[in-house]
Amino acid sequence: MHSTTRIRLVEPSDAEPIAEHRVRDEAAFRQWEPEQPADFFTAEGQARRIGNLLAGHRAGTVWPGVVLAGDQVIGQVTIGGILPQPHLRRGSVGYWIGTVAQNQGHAGRALGLALQVMAGELGLHRAEASTNLENLPSQRVLRRNGFTPYGVAHSSIRLDGEWHDGLLWERILSD
Repeated sequence: MHSTTRIRLVEPSDAEPIAEHRVRDEAAFRQWEPEQPADFFTAEGQARRIGNLLAGHRAGTVWPGVVLAGDQVIGQVTIGGILPQPHLRRGSVGYWIGTVAQNQGHAGRALGLALQVMAGELGLHRAEASTNLENLPSQRVLRRNGFTPYGVAHSSIRLDGEWHDGLLWERILSD
């Protein structure tokens, strides 16, 4: 069954479904994401995180979204590090999809929708992203959405007690 992929701004009521995904998928995501404090995996911790993200949105530095399949929250897409100044106009995009909804095209469609938000609503010129060098599924999602790799950030993220390199990606949104 193929359900429609949508994105929208995160809401406080999304804390519980996000926490459910994060608890279930903790082991699956451990290889790609830094260690999180215990409250990250609770609805209360996610509610605090969402509050902080929405404060960043009001300040213009982040566009925090959820990914929906039909009306179910299945992941998140976040545009962070937004620099709206005329001579910069860029942001960095990150995303995750819960394991129950992976390999159905949701990540690629959500990223495409996020790029529309970046170019349209946010008026950005440049989209950036980074992946772990070994994260081939995420790299395929970026390539399908027109991103190209432009460099390696050496020893840029600490995962499971070790420093890892990141592959840097870019896409120009407008001329």
